[in-house]
Amino acid sequence: MRFFLISDNIDTYTGMRLAGINGVVLHKKDEIISKIYEIRKDKDVGVLLITEKISEMIPEELDKLRKSRTLPIVTVIPDRHGSRRSKDFLTKYVQEAIGVKVG
Repeated sequence: MRFFLISDNIDTYTGMRLAGINGVVLHKKDEIISKIYEIRKDKDVGVLLITEKISEMIPEELDKLRKSRTLPIVTVIPDRHGSRRSKDFLTKYVQEAIGVKVG
């Protein structure tokens, strides 16, 4: 299984290419959604990496993809500027997911 990247900037794309991960740089919502559904048809892609800025543009689509429980697995990554998420985002995510206060 392969990784594939959808990035909003060339720096993240270049870094991933150096690590052997193919991808594209896109900026328009309709292009992004079209590319995601194109990638879903490629059975060799097991993990789809998406930058945080891209994920902010298509939250409904990401939610649908995650709920579908089909490959590829969608993972949101920070871009060259670092993470946009708060420092305790993971704790909040777990609390929302299972309803138990952590830490």
